[in-house]
Amino acid sequence: MPILNILLVLVVVGVVLWLVNTYIPMDGKIKKILNIVVVILLVIWLLQVFGLWDSLKGLRM
Repeated sequence: MPILNILLVLVVVGVVLWLVNTYIPMDGKIKKILNIVVVILLVIWLLQVFGLWDSLKGLRM
């Protein structure tokens, strides 16, 4: 996946998250949970895009 597509996805997700946080009235706790879930999903997606997810799944603690 080209780096331009990755940056485009990150910008779009960031703008959508900003719009949701700014214009949709909801409790602060819900906004915090939403932000955390979106960041976790983006990190997992980025790990998959760069091929690091499979190597992390094999780790045993």
